[in-house]
Amino acid sequence: MKMSPDESLSLARPHPSGIRPLQKVALALGSVALLCLLLSTGSYPGLQVVLISLATLAGLTAGALWYHRGVVGWMTGIFISGFYISLYWYPALLSGLIGSLDPLSHFLRGRPSDQWFLYGFSYTLLVLVMGVRFMYKYRGNAYQQWRTVSVMFFQLIFSFLIPAWMMAMNQPEFYFSYFWPLKYEYLFPDTVGWLTGSYVRTGVFLVCWGAVMSIIAVPVLTWYFGKRWYCSWVCGCGALAETAGDSYRSLSDKSLRAWKVERWMIHTVLAVIVFLTLLLWLNSWKQGGLLGSYSHIFSKTYSFFIGSMFSGVIGTGFYPIFGSRVWCRFGCPQAAILGIIQRRWSRFRITTNGGQCISCGNCSEYCEMGIDVKSYAQRGDNIVRASCVGCGICSAVCPRGVLKLENGTVSL
Repeated sequence: MKMSPDESLSLARPHPSGIRPLQKVALALGSVALLCLLLSTGSYPGLQVVLISLATLAGLTAGALWYHRGVVGWMTGIFISGFYISLYWYPALLSGLIGSLDPLSHFLRGRPSDQWFLYGFSYTLLVLVMGVRFMYKYRGNAYQQWRTVSVMFFQLIFSFLIPAWMMAMNQPEFYFSYFWPLKYEYLFPDTVGWLTGSYVRTGVFLVCWGAVMSIIAVPVLTWYFGKRWYCSWVCGCGALAETAGDSYRSLSDKSLRAWKVERWMIHTVLAVIVFLTLLLWLNSWKQGGLLGSYSHIFSKTYSFFIGSMFSGVIGTGFYPIFGSRVWCRFGCPQAAILGIIQRRWSRFRITTNGGQCISCGNCSEYCEMGIDVKSYAQRGDNIVRASCVGCGICSAVCPRGVLKLENGTVSL
């Protein structure tokens, strides 16, 4: 069901820009203040007074600049980035929040809460709450309703509850909706050896699950449905981007330069993780004779820079600054593989009816992947791009029904 022209045009509220440098500094201080207020919930009585005082003073300073609508975005970005940094590397600062989830963690996992339970809980809560908001916003579009229900389901069940229940049954914490190369360690030799050696039947099944999904399911499903089956219907990264990040989708850079950087970066990350995986397996085959004690350094380096800093801190914390799909667009190796298949062999494409296009620009404005959809629509060309995640928002906000998501025949 399509939205009326008035409804779709009302969604196009360009994100404000033009925050001056001094304003950004003040906003950064205010964001740090909010983070300090959060960290003060930890068990540091002597530090709490200082943190709360800093939060109050800096918050008042930043509040003077609240007249600019862009303030919320900048403060949110810095705050989320700080939260992620604390969660990844300084969990003791969040001991108060972590401890508050002990009852729920004991109920679901049979053990006390830790930093990763706080991470999963916060992540899932955001997806569910903002998912409801997203469904209300696009309440007239059946595709968006079903798509949002899907990502909420996979995040809640496959990425939060099932891993927790497995731990409660003394099984490995395993995320069925993630697989190599996004969940890169699932096919690393150390992980495979640990799973098959410590959990026998369960471990063998989990390793086979990951291998089958990576080698068979991904190509087949992407050939038929395009990368949307995963990026917009299953993946937790996409779930957060589509729900909590919806307000920032218009911030994605649509320039040709950004497109070139995107292609270079995402394929470089893919090449690195493929090379690293092969190198680790070759080292395992040589019984450590190739890398020796350095094997863990390689995997930990990738984990720090790509798995944590890029996908976590930058990929999520920079939603309000660079748009909601920073990680998906510039770094995700899973998206790179899906994109190659989609561009070359998939049946999926967005068809256009150029004769109906009024050049309103809604489609390009709301494309979170930085695709200039309007230029395709004006020419009447179908959109077959490696980066397109098939979210369908361009079609939802089009007042003339110019764009349609379809599975056609493959042209080789």
